[in-house]
Amino acid sequence: MTDLVNLPRVAFVPDVLPRRLSRFGLTLLAVAAMSACSFIPKYERPEAPVAAQFPGPQPAAAADAKPGADIAWREFVADARLRELIELALANNRDLRVATLNIEQVRAQYQIRRADQFPTVNLAATGNRQPDGTGGITSVYSVGLALSSWEIDFFGRLGSLKEAALAQYLASEEARRAAQTSLVAAVASSWLSLQANDELLALTERTLATREDSLRLSRLRFDNGATSALDLRQAESLTAAARASQAQQRRLRALDLNALTLLVGQAPPAALLPIATDPATASQLREVPAGLPSDLLTRRADIRQAEQQLIAANANIGAARAAFFPRISLTASAGTASSSLSGLFRDGSWGFTLAPQALLPIFDAGRNRANLEASNAARDIAVAQYEKAIQTAFREVADALAGSATLGDQLSAQQQQEAAEAERFRLAELRYRNGVASFLDVLDAQRSLFATQQALAQTRLAQQQNQVALYKALGGGWKQEE
Repeated sequence: MTDLVNLPRVAFVPDVLPRRLSRFGLTLLAVAAMSACSFIPKYERPEAPVAAQFPGPQPAAAADAKPGADIAWREFVADARLRELIELALANNRDLRVATLNIEQVRAQYQIRRADQFPTVNLAATGNRQPDGTGGITSVYSVGLALSSWEIDFFGRLGSLKEAALAQYLASEEARRAAQTSLVAAVASSWLSLQANDELLALTERTLATREDSLRLSRLRFDNGATSALDLRQAESLTAAARASQAQQRRLRALDLNALTLLVGQAPPAALLPIATDPATASQLREVPAGLPSDLLTRRADIRQAEQQLIAANANIGAARAAFFPRISLTASAGTASSSLSGLFRDGSWGFTLAPQALLPIFDAGRNRANLEASNAARDIAVAQYEKAIQTAFREVADALAGSATLGDQLSAQQQQEAAEAERFRLAELRYRNGVASFLDVLDAQRSLFATQQALAQTRLAQQQNQVALYKALGGGWKQEE
């Protein structure tokens, strides 16, 4: 504001000041309107580096079936307890909370970039006292509105940075959606694992009780000389194996419960935990159609996040290009100045200064060139990351479809094997009681039946978790129920 005195001052009566300031404001608006140039390269979405179809057979879908990403997670999950548990996780999970707060942070950064395009007007008051060379003291006081170094965005540098910040903001929203998809899938998968481990624990406890009865009988027969030590040791071995399996299942159940506690953000209520039920009445998940790989580009949140990051990198190239051109800034002030505080608001003390500045880079030791090269490299990296996100999504869907095509057949075959082993065990016991077979045949049949039942429960879990994996891979889980 000291320039109000050093430069020729424009004096005018107060009723002329509004017209002068009005013309000054219109000039600023006109200059801002002229700053519409942009050096951002035209964005073109890269071609998807995957096949047009998923490999292998795909489950048949109805003509009006919703795409997987459009199925809200409440529609996908059938069990009411699991739905309520997912609600708790969405409210309390810390990773999802961080992803949500990241949106707020990036949105504020976008607003900062947007504000850079507009002038900042401050109320300034200054005072300066210095010797005048004659032994006296010169005083200058000023009060008014000041506009400090407003960059007029002729070549789109600030606009490019704003577009990059906007893309980063949109990417953070997609990151939160991807985090929600992962959370829903993780809670469902852990809940199903806990349910399977409850089933396996109950099976192990039943088997252990049966083997302990067999061990008592074998020990009694051995004491009476009716059986050999080999039969007794075999019974002891199988009983110890059942105890080891029981301890293992208890440990796995505790680990699943710990995983659910972390995902939900609190100890899961006992009423929402799964129970070991009849497999025929176990909770089912909704079937989802696979669709086409091209659907993933617009429906998977992590792919959309990678694309927004690519758009941001593309916009940064525009800012790097604009740095080669003149940077025009404007410093202005309007107010009153006087050599004494008492004269600040007298007639004739009003005035304004206008100081535009243009800086054209001549020598910067290659800084701008290096910055442009770095921006181009960042864009190429973003392209590769975007393509990798597509390939990863394609692989995840293909893996889940492979599971859907084979796990059903595997489960059916193991159910037949279980029925055969159960019948074998029944016949072995019958033959042993009739003295036709040895007790080793009974123990061997019992061991085979237990192993088959364990494998069947694990395959059933794999099939259910594969449905969850397919739903997640197709981009489902982030939409709320309409």
